[in-house]
Amino acid sequence: MTTPATPPADGHHVIQVRGARENNLTDVSLDIPKRRLTVFTGVSGSGKSSLVFGTIAAESQRLINETYTAFVQSFMPSLGRPDVDALHNLSAAIVVDQERMGANSRSTVGTATDAYTMLRIVFSRLGTPHIGTSGAFSFNLPEGMCPRCEGVGQISDIDIDQLVDREKSMTEGAITVPNFAVDSWYWQVMAKSGLYDPDKKLKDFTEQEWSDFLHKPQTKVKVDSNTLTYEGLVQKVQRTILSKDRDAMQPHIRAFVDRAVVFRECPDCGGTRLTAAALSSTIDGVNIAECSAMQISDLAAFVRRIDDPGVAPLLAGLRDLLDSLVEIGLGYLSLDRPAGTLSGGEAQRVKMVRHLGSSLTDVTYVFDEPTIGLHPHDIRRMNDLLLRLRDKGNTVLVVEHKPEVIAIADHVVDLGPGAGTDGGRICFSGDVAGLRASGTLTGRHLEHRTRLRDEVRKPSGQLSIEGADLHNLQDVSVDIPLGVLTVVTGVAGSGKSSLIHGSLPAGQGVVVADQTPIRGSRRSNPATYTGLLNPIRTAFAKANGVKAALFSANSEGACPKCNGLGLVYTDLAMMAGVASVCEECRGKRFTPEVLTYTLHGRNISEVLGMSVAEAHDFFTSGQARAILGRLRDVGLGYLRLGQPLNTLSGGERQRLKLAIHMAEKAATYVLDEPTTGLHMADVDQLLALLDRLVDAGNTVIVIEHHQAVMAHADWIVDLGPGAGHDGGRVVFEGTPAELIADGSTLTARHLREYVGG
Repeated sequence: MTTPATPPADGHHVIQVRGARENNLTDVSLDIPKRRLTVFTGVSGSGKSSLVFGTIAAESQRLINETYTAFVQSFMPSLGRPDVDALHNLSAAIVVDQERMGANSRSTVGTATDAYTMLRIVFSRLGTPHIGTSGAFSFNLPEGMCPRCEGVGQISDIDIDQLVDREKSMTEGAITVPNFAVDSWYWQVMAKSGLYDPDKKLKDFTEQEWSDFLHKPQTKVKVDSNTLTYEGLVQKVQRTILSKDRDAMQPHIRAFVDRAVVFRECPDCGGTRLTAAALSSTIDGVNIAECSAMQISDLAAFVRRIDDPGVAPLLAGLRDLLDSLVEIGLGYLSLDRPAGTLSGGEAQRVKMVRHLGSSLTDVTYVFDEPTIGLHPHDIRRMNDLLLRLRDKGNTVLVVEHKPEVIAIADHVVDLGPGAGTDGGRICFSGDVAGLRASGTLTGRHLEHRTRLRDEVRKPSGQLSIEGADLHNLQDVSVDIPLGVLTVVTGVAGSGKSSLIHGSLPAGQGVVVADQTPIRGSRRSNPATYTGLLNPIRTAFAKANGVKAALFSANSEGACPKCNGLGLVYTDLAMMAGVASVCEECRGKRFTPEVLTYTLHGRNISEVLGMSVAEAHDFFTSGQARAILGRLRDVGLGYLRLGQPLNTLSGGERQRLKLAIHMAEKAATYVLDEPTTGLHMADVDQLLALLDRLVDAGNTVIVIEHHQAVMAHADWIVDLGPGAGHDGGRVVFEGTPAELIADGSTLTARHLREYVGG
């Protein structure tokens, strides 16, 4: 009897990449096994993201988009074809990244995961009294939202005393709002309106004058011989200032708005966002708002107690979803937590839960450092989830640096050997045992361990935090030693950020370098952001005897066709808009005349195309070299000077901010997971940098989970013991050696393993 031949459909077991050249990739060709877990490793800037996100995921999504009609495509972002010769056997790719979830005030953990939708249906069937459909429990639908706050849970009030000084008259400058100075245009319209005496103190105004002054709707008034439009101060401020997007405001206007507008809990719904009817309906004496406010681990227990055959399948789905959230380490969140307040790692894990429950298989899932923000204890749970996704029959691609994740891979692709132009090549492709024996930078560092210090540094004093109770902190008092390296650690959700960011405000010699996005458009780049462009422009101007303004792509030297962007954005009406390289300057951003001026044989476009490391060799002295030296010290030697800031990862943004702050005379540095995005080899460089900061007389406080940083610390503050209401307490404070010797916390267990291993 002959064995049947393998059907052709079963032969497609690898994704074939041929000739990938996106960013710094050098004609990369490789095969990636399907329905397996592949981890991509390599130093920052080695090309991992260019291969996984910029080539494989981008082409998969572009091909899917092309299957829609032109009309539907017009509502989708335009995706250019990646620079690659061929890609074969792609499956639909789902990217689970760390982009913060929409900061829309109406989006919560409950709405983002559909848990709240399921809960609404359960309440509409089982709640007593019965008040109608599930829509009656939605704060995003007219029938369920509190009419006073329209389902936001907060109302905004203007603090009149931040707008005016009642002790003064208008002539004495009673109005303290920006742009309302005495004799300004706005001031003149009000002062000459004839509705009140500009020399009368505001506190002496009659009720009518006060009402006209603050709230009078737009009306025509005669000022001198002109007819002008008058409106009350509050109306004017609301229309001209408060209606603007906060992020687009100038800093002094934003500071005024933050002072003058006070958000308070809506008195009608008590911040629950819902109508009185929705709040009146309960299950076992608990209403839907109280369910949403529970910690998810407690809500899961509550839902398990509900038993009704009428909604049994729905309850089973809700139980699975809540259990998945607990299992992934998010049991400390509540469903009413606004989605915009989640960290990048939390947002990624919330998105992950949605896919775990999905019936889709044979999908390619792409993850970007899923362990960010996770304690070693939580990394094990994350690994289980990645394996579960794979075992459902999916291809799982993970960009990751942590040895614990690399260890569970079926297949590893190591890129490098260096970053930027020194990277973009495949150094190894095979299994984990092969990587260990390969002699590559990653292979050599898999077993690398940072040792404890022989001797910890002595503190020069202490910073006392007393009675901290922000979020889940339970009246925490702790002394942070000065003049040493302190690591604040604990499982995700234990209260680390609440303790440090809540108790150590920036200012007064405290520098906070975190991973939040850097304000600035696609025009900003490391050269403009660090102030490096100024000495570069001056050097070019001096060498060529022309004005410095010519060498700024935002000023006189900019290519007139693309306004110095290097790209032209075209709106195609029905189709999606496209960005194409400017034909006039070919992406160089400057006019041909400017490009004729050189410095040591290079024009301004070539200099901005250099990496930090190349530029550091090019500028041998002065301010430019000092700035470049700091960028190199924080591990950003591979960044191009002209690279748009909106292409940087969270970890790169943090290290860029740190480089800038290193020029200041700071006393205390607060860093939030500075190892994000760093290869194990680069972590050593970061530790050396932190040591230099401490040895120069500074205090360095690091919120961190990386065991190498914990082992290297002088002092550790461990929060826990768990997350949410099971955390918020200091469970250990002392040296790393003491933690390993006597500690009984989760951190102690993992650090003991790390140092012993």
